[in-house]
Amino acid sequence: MKAIVTVDNWVSDFVLTLWTPLFVAIFIAIVAYALWPKNKSKFDAAASMPLREE
Repeated sequence: MKAIVTVDNWVSDFVLTLWTPLFVAIFIAIVAYALWPKNKSKFDAAASMPLREE
């Protein structure tokens, strides 16, 4: 006998079809932000913060 629809199948299908592409898009956006040339000065300043003596 075959199950018609179970909660496990519905949740798994929902996660695979919606959340996976969403998180991939978020990851790509974060990488693009980090590598954008305009943000280089911000990241360089943040990288040198631990080395500063105040």
